[in-house]
Parts: sequence; structure tokens; C-alpha cells
Amino acid sequence: MTGTAKKRIHIAGGFLLLVVALVLLFFWNIYSGSVSVEPKDVLRLLFQGPDESTQARILWDIRFPRVLAAMLLGGALSVSGFLLQTFFANPIAGPFVLGISSGAKLMTALVMIFLLGRGLVAGSVVLILASFIGAMLSMGFVILIANKVNNMSILVICGIMVSYICSAVTDLVVTFADDSNIVNLHNWSLGSFSGITWENISVMAVVIFFCMICAMLMAKPAGAYQLGEIYAASMGVNIKAFRLVSSILSACVTAFAGPVSFVGIAVPQLVKSLFKTTKPIIMIPACFLGGAVFCSFCDRLARTLFSPVELSISTVTAVFGAPVVIYMMIQTRGRR
Repeated sequence: MTGTAKKRIHIAGGFLLLVVALVLLFFWNIYSGSVSVEPKDVLRLLFQGPDESTQARILWDIRFPRVLAAMLLGGALSVSGFLLQTFFANPIAGPFVLGISSGAKLMTALVMIFLLGRGLVAGSVVLILASFIGAMLSMGFVILIANKVNNMSILVICGIMVSYICSAVTDLVVTFADDSNIVNLHNWSLGSFSGITWENISVMAVVIFFCMICAMLMAKPAGAYQLGEIYAASMGVNIKAFRLVSSILSACVTAFAGPVSFVGIAVPQLVKSLFKTTKPIIMIPACFLGGAVFCSFCDRLARTLFSPVELSISTVTAVFGAPVVIYMMIQTRGRR
């Protein structure tokens, strides 16, 4: 068997592993909870649709949307991280580290508080637009710094500082907000997939699907960019497309789930280790599946580990994602 054939089998096996893990986690999340549901009832309700029973309302109104949101948003955040790592040529670049998620969080919180103070509720489209504006402002500031410095370590540190500033302003605004619904905003600011509705699912699915199509179309330009910025520029690669798609994906996640840490950094690195390749045509769909698996697993722990108390999703993702980043940095340091 040739080396090319072995590599193809290895890649196919990696995708099969992720798909199987995703299916198992989907049913594991559906079954688990304070209200037990028999597997046969889950399959019946899944294929026959909802009825008037309590189990049907729990599954269709709470668990199904939450599981789908964890998969969609986790995959989106992972792809966003991979695109940023490719653009900045930095393995620890990600929406959370560079302050993009925090900028989206700040703008979304300001819009939500403004509307809540006037007795209005922000719709899905409004939240995404507000989050996108915040993400683009943070991204613009990071790119401005990148044009001034050649040291990527300084860039990452500046991104972390932006993240702290945006988070501090958000916490300050949330603390002094006087609306009775501010409790929900506080829970959102910690990061959670709870409270997702089918309307939210439909909006995020359309946005993420469009961005994934754009990301796949950018796979070849991304491969050229991995060979160097000068080479990519000579090939006519549109750099702005990287920033736009990555910001939209990150904004979509932040609008619905709040800030989710370490997924955009850790998952692309884990996927690279699994597939033994950095080719964007493979990495983009693999990162999406890997992010969906990672966030589904973390969300399962977040809502059941200390039930009935629910942890924020960022707490759990940090526990599993931070060691990956630390190990990666040690490995990178050891190769120098």
C-alpha cells in the first residue's frame, strides 16, 4: 500500500471517528438530565415529532435545541480559530485570546441592556449584528497592532489586554444595570448553551452554513497563505475574507452562547494531531466536527456534573482546553 493510500485511509478514519463520537454524544446529551428518558422514547419522539407529553416538551423545547446549538456553535468557533491561526501564522491565535469574542460580548451586552431598559427584547438578527460589530472592532484593533509590531508574542499579549478591557467594561455595565431581566444577561455573559430556541437554531444554522461555504471556498487561498504572506499576495489571495468569515463565526457564537474560551485554540491543534495534516480543505470540516464533539462533551459535563447547579460552558472548556494550549506551547518551545 502506498503512502498516499495510507494517508487517505488515516484521514477517512479520523472523520469516521469524529462522526461516530458526535452521534454518540448527541444521544448521550439527549438521554441525560434531571428527567430520565428511555432510549425508545427518544427515538420515537425524534422520528415521530413532538406530542403533548412532558417528555416531548423537555426533549423538543429544551434538550434538542441545546444539543444542536452546542454542535453548531462549537464547530463554528473551532473553524474561526483555525482561520485566525492561519491568518496570523500563530498557533495560539483564537477569538478568545485575541479579544474578538470579548469585543463581541461587550457590544452585545450594551445592545441587550439598551433594549431591556426600554422593555424590548433583542432578536436573533439584532444580537448577531451587534456581536459582529463588536468582533470587527476588536479585530480591527488587533490588525492595527499587527501592522505595527513584528513580534507575534506582543500581538497575543495586546489581544489579551483588549479582552480584559472589554470584559471589565461588560462586567461594569452588567453590574449597574437595573432591569429585572439582567439576571439572564449575567448568565449569558458567563457562557452557556441554555435557553436556546428553535428560532435561534434556524438563524445560527443559516449564518454558520453560509460561513462554512465561504470557508471551504477559501481553502485553496488559505493553503497559499500558509506558505507565506508574500506568496499569498502574489497569488492574489483576499486577506479580508479571512477576517470577515472568522469574525462572523465568532460573533454568531458570542451572540447566542456568550464568550466560550479555548475552543478556538485547542480544538484546531487536537484536530491537526489527529489528522497529521494542516491542509485547509481537510482541516476546515475536521475542525467543525472536532469543535462540535468538544463542545457537546463539555456542555454535557456543564449541566450534569453538579446538577442541579449548572456550570458555565467556559469553565469546562477551559479545564480541558487550557492544558492542550500549555502542552502545545511547551512543545513549540522545545523545538526551538
